[in-house]
Amino acid sequence: MDLIVEARGWAQFDGRRFRCALGYGGVAASKREGDGATPIGAWPCRSLYYRADRLVPPPTGLTAAALTPQAGWCDAPDDALYNRPVRLPYPASAESLWRDDGVYDLIVPLGYNDAPVSPGLGSAVFLHLARPGYEPTRGCVALALPDLLVFLAGADSGSRVVIG
Repeated sequence: MDLIVEARGWAQFDGRRFRCALGYGGVAASKREGDGATPIGAWPCRSLYYRADRLVPPPTGLTAAALTPQAGWCDAPDDALYNRPVRLPYPASAESLWRDDGVYDLIVPLGYNDAPVSPGLGSAVFLHLARPGYEPTRGCVALALPDLLVFLAGADSGSRVVIG
């Protein structure tokens, strides 16, 4: 099933409506690296990463893997592994997926700019946990833990996050 995300900060799944956080740059049809925009489109849910030291793996039809402190995601447009997971430390710019603030305790990488990857069109677009008060993200979609768990329970390899 798809998670339908509205530009006004609401998401719908299986007849339920959830509040969500989007990028500080709003939603955009033409995303660029570092613009803070959440890309408009229908993006497949690729997998699930989770912090095993904080959460048990939730029930889901997605392939799930535990994060490690060395987990990163390359955001350097000129690097061969741009918009791909990497092991930290990494010689190019890469975001750490092992965070103290808890927003990446559950991460679903979305299939944005990954098949194929186009340098500079944006990286690390995830579905993840919302900050208190639903503060804007850097271009991701974020839900409260109970809401993300509801979505994950119904998600599988055919699920998408549809942003409009």
